[in-house]
Amino acid sequence: MHIEVVPPSPARPAAASPRWLAHAPHRLMFFIGAANVLLAMGWWALWLVSARWGLWSMPQLAVPPGWLHAFLMQYLVLPSFVFGFLLTVFPRWMGLPDLERWHYLPVGAGLMGGQLAILLAAAGWEAGLTVGLWMALAGWSAGLAILGRLVADEQGRTWHALSCFAALVLGWLGVAMFLAFVLGAPAQWAFASIKLGGFGLLLPVYATVAHRMFPFFAGNAVPGYRPWRPLGWLAALWALALAHLGLELVHGYAWLWLADAPLLVLTGWAVVRWWPRRNPTGTKMPGLLAVLFVGTLWLPVTFALYLVQSLTYLLGGEFILGRAPMHALFVGFFGSLLVAMVTRVTQGHSGRPLRMYGIAWFAFVAVQVVATVRILADVLPDPGLWQALAAVGWLLALSPWVARIGHIYLTPRRDGRPG
Repeated sequence: MHIEVVPPSPARPAAASPRWLAHAPHRLMFFIGAANVLLAMGWWALWLVSARWGLWSMPQLAVPPGWLHAFLMQYLVLPSFVFGFLLTVFPRWMGLPDLERWHYLPVGAGLMGGQLAILLAAAGWEAGLTVGLWMALAGWSAGLAILGRLVADEQGRTWHALSCFAALVLGWLGVAMFLAFVLGAPAQWAFASIKLGGFGLLLPVYATVAHRMFPFFAGNAVPGYRPWRPLGWLAALWALALAHLGLELVHGYAWLWLADAPLLVLTGWAVVRWWPRRNPTGTKMPGLLAVLFVGTLWLPVTFALYLVQSLTYLLGGEFILGRAPMHALFVGFFGSLLVAMVTRVTQGHSGRPLRMYGIAWFAFVAVQVVATVRILADVLPDPGLWQALAAVGWLLALSPWVARIGHIYLTPRRDGRPG
């Protein structure tokens, strides 16, 4: 039996300091992501409340607010965590040396500076949108350059790294297309950018990390567990995600079911195969593992909703679910695994026990409620009310969690190890 021993905390804990952020890529990028989670959703909540109740007026934007919200979440908020994770694990997956701080500091500066400038644009600074997009593109370019060099050094032998890198290339293209739209390109460029963010970038990255890491985590925690990680599953998901993306780009909504029905089967089968069965010793699945699989359940739910939407549109020409399927993916799947994976990485890389704690449980459960409310908002009367409540609920769900993990990144590891 493996017993994890965590050294006791020092009598006088070290004072929090920003200098600790540069000690590891996950510290810097997760801190930026945590700040971005609240900043971006804080602005969006203010906009939704303003639109619903008219309690105050929001500055006019050069782009539709909904498009800006989609861009921020897909290309600055969640990618901050994605880059933090991949800049940490790529060298380990490939057996290469860890990255130095000069590798990842430019990535963090671009993503944080880009988000701040864009939010200043939302507050009235006209040039902020263009400045922020250029900064975001610079941060993305720095991240791709570093990770691409690792892939080249290893000669592309790690398929999971290649899969994530391919998705990041599509993400870079999405950022560039949105910038081109702001600089004068047709609105179709912004539409394509928004669609690329979900099915070209985030879904493949999340699915790739789940495919590699979740069976590994389960194998370490559950006696007798048999990992299931066929590369054919990952290749099929890529093909179907790109098929869904292609149909969306040409507005082929009546035919999305051709991709979404097999995606429902594929993701449902993965949940079944990954989920640990009861083992002979009767060991319970740890909470930090359970939240990964509960979060993954949102994938088949997402594609069931997309399937219903597509078939209904094929038969009657109506979008009866609105953006509910998309928010099942973004809030349900991406949001749940954000809390689960970041909690796991933060606990392990700060010398703390690998377990869910009270604030993390609150955040995870609250995200399930927020996802449900946001999905129902598109079918309930007065959708603006429920959308605003879901946005405020997101802030309430994640604020305590963000405060805790943010403090951890500003302090040294408990076990005295570097990183």
